[in-house]
Amino acid sequence: MITLGIADDHSLIVSGLTHMLSEETGVRILFTAHSGAEVKAALRQQVPDVLLLDIELPDINGIELCTEISTRYPQLPVVALTNHDEIVYVRKMMRGGAKGYLLKGTDKQTLLRAIRTVKGGEQFIDSQIEQAILQHTIMGKKPAGQIRLTSREKEILTLIAHEFSNQEIADKLFLSIRTVESHRHSLNQKLNIKNPAGLVKEAYLRGLIS
Repeated sequence: MITLGIADDHSLIVSGLTHMLSEETGVRILFTAHSGAEVKAALRQQVPDVLLLDIELPDINGIELCTEISTRYPQLPVVALTNHDEIVYVRKMMRGGAKGYLLKGTDKQTLLRAIRTVKGGEQFIDSQIEQAILQHTIMGKKPAGQIRLTSREKEILTLIAHEFSNQEIADKLFLSIRTVESHRHSLNQKLNIKNPAGLVKEAYLRGLIS
C-alpha cells in the first residue's frame, strides 16, 4: 500500500485526484492540503510515501516548500503536479529535491506510474517535458511555441498592460496580493523579463496579448 499526500489550492483538482485515486487498489490518500501551512501541519502528524505538490500555493511558492520538505523529510519523494511546462520550473523543482514532475493534464496510468517510480527511488518526468528538455539541450534554446500562459496569467498580464497595480489586480480578481505577485514572477520567468515595461512589450511582440 502506497500512502499519498496531495497539496493543491484548487478544490476541484484535489477532489478530482481524490476520486481518481480512491478507486485504485494499493494506493491510499493520507491527507489533502490547500496551502503550505496545511502541508506542514499534516506532515508533522504523518509522513506519506509520496507527496503530490502543486507549484502555486496561496501562502508559499511550491519550489520553496519542496526544498524545505526535502531537507526536513529526505525520505519523502515529492512529485510536482502543475500546469507549468517550462524547463526553468522543472530545473528549480528538481534542484529543490523533487523526484518527479508531471503536468496536470496527465492521465491516470501515467500518474500511477510516476507515484510507483518515485516510491521505488527513481525519478519520473512527464514525457512532454522530457522532449522539451531534449530539444532545449540540442538547440540551446526553448522550443518554438513552448511558452503558454494559463487563463489566469493572461488575465493578469492584460491588467498589467493597462497599468493596474498588484493591489488593484488582486482586488479586481479576488486574489491575495501574494498570489498576484507569484503570477507576475511566473510571467517574468516565462518571458525572461525583469521589469513591467519589458514584460508588456515582450507579450505584445509574442502575440500573447492584443
